[in-house]
Parts: sequence; structure tokens; C-alpha cells
Amino acid sequence: MANEARPLSIIYNRQSGFHQENSALTDADIIQQFTKHGFDTKTYEIHAYNSMKMLMQEVIGRHQAYLDQGIVVAAGGDGTLNSVAKYLLHQKIAMGIIPLGTFNYVARVLKIPIDIEQAIQVIIQGQNKSIHVAQINEEIYLNNASLGLYPLFIKRREVYNQRFGRFAFHAYSSALDVLIRDRKELKLEIWIDHKKYPVKTPLIFFGNNQLQLADLRMRIADAAEQGKVAGVVVAKSDKVNLFRILFQLIKGQIDQAKDVYSFSAAHVEIRSKRDTFTVALDGELVEMHTPLHIRVLKNSLMVRVPE
Repeated sequence: MANEARPLSIIYNRQSGFHQENSALTDADIIQQFTKHGFDTKTYEIHAYNSMKMLMQEVIGRHQAYLDQGIVVAAGGDGTLNSVAKYLLHQKIAMGIIPLGTFNYVARVLKIPIDIEQAIQVIIQGQNKSIHVAQINEEIYLNNASLGLYPLFIKRREVYNQRFGRFAFHAYSSALDVLIRDRKELKLEIWIDHKKYPVKTPLIFFGNNQLQLADLRMRIADAAEQGKVAGVVVAKSDKVNLFRILFQLIKGQIDQAKDVYSFSAAHVEIRSKRDTFTVALDGELVEMHTPLHIRVLKNSLMVRVPE
């Protein structure tokens, strides 16, 4: 017989907790807030499990034992949200968000407050909304996926963060560092809705978050909102051109840059002679086998949003 209470699970990283530095709330306060509103609340620390798959199997099994399958709360940055969302696709379980990252694009596009106390109230009093999730092979991205220079930016950014602390500025300084020290060109066949385009590129970028794309002033923001695969490819890799593109990116004029081409499609396939690529997915690096298939799973994830 299904349990008639309402389950709520909080998934967090012990290195950051699930509270903000400027918040007066303790972890116990957060749990109590959910409990006093009738939720059967339990916390899960990511590093207490051998894998995210093992953690999420336990969480989903817990929720499926209830009549109302409740809410799974992801407390962290967009990388944590990605890890949780991957297992909640096409489920009756909604995902709640406590945004603790640097940019928090997923929360922002859904109008979820960055303030933790207000975000908790959205989880308690808000409504469920189905959103589009982009998929690349067996993985997903809520914000973006990319090949080429961007994964190198991320690796260098993490070095900066470890040395100097986690600041948004490092997203640009690490990019500059990579352009000075290391440039790679990928030889690819890009199939856009079954039409082939051979390219040599230092960077190919896919966006799924229309707010992030709009912040960068990219025309493909509308395509992402409509549930299409939205992509950008850079056609030249000489240092002068890449510095110019980085400068225009910082100014929000990337769509005006020469040798930068945007596109949208229902399906994109990337072929290469290489067996694997390092792909950046929502700020996390994943080794993926070729070919790469990119599509959008429309209305595939339920998320708690403001009324």
C-alpha cells in the first residue's frame, strides 16, 4: 500500500552544505521548514555514495513508495542540478531547486529566487512546470554543451578557483589564459537535420537556456525556448580571431563576430575520426564516444517554479 504522506529529499554536496554564507538559516532550519509543511524530509549527501546513479536509485525508489511522489530538491550549482535532473526525466517526481552556484542560470530562467529562504518558499508553495531538456548521447545539459576550447577553459578555471577562490571573473580570465597558451582545432562532420557540413573549428557550443543565450545576445535564444537544438560554431582558430571573438563575447556582441555561425535544428549529429571527445556539460567535463547525437526532450522534466 502506497504511503499517503508527501516525500521530499534534499541532495547536496557536503563541501558546500545546502545553505548560503549570508543566510541565517542552518541546515536543521531548512529541514524543519519542509517538515512543518507536511513533507517527509530526508537528506542525501552526494559523496556518501559510490556513484550518483546509486544515490538516485535509492531516492527514486523512496519516492515511488508514496501515493504523491513528492519533490527531490537539488541544492547546488547548475552541475549538481544536471546530475539530479538526469534521473528525474519523464518521472512523476518534481525537482526543486536551491541555487547555490556562481551563475545559477537554471534557477534564473525559471524565475526561482537566488535567496535561499525565498527559494524554499517556491518549493513549498509553488507549482510544477514541465521544461525542455537537451540530450547529447546518454547525457543531458540544462544550460550548455561544448567541444574544443571551452572544456579547456573549464579545466583552467578550476585551477584558478582552487588557487584564488571561486569568482565569476575566472570564467573570462581562464579563457584568456587558454587562448594565450593552448589552441586546438577539431575536424568534424556536422549533420544538421541530416544535411552534412564539414568544418574545422576550435569551438562548437550548444545552448539550451534561453536566458543565458539572451545574456550573450545570441539570436539562437528563441530557438532554445522553442525546444530546438541551438548551436554556434567558430570557423577560424588563429589567435587574433579568437581574441577578437572573446572580446566581443565579453561585450555581448558575439553574434556580430566574423566567422561565428549559429544554427538550430531538431537533430544534430557530430562525426569525427576520433573515438572520443571531452565534452563540457553544464560546467562538468565528460568523456563521450563519437558520433555525438544532440536533440531536445521537450517537456521532459517537472520543476517547482513560482506561482
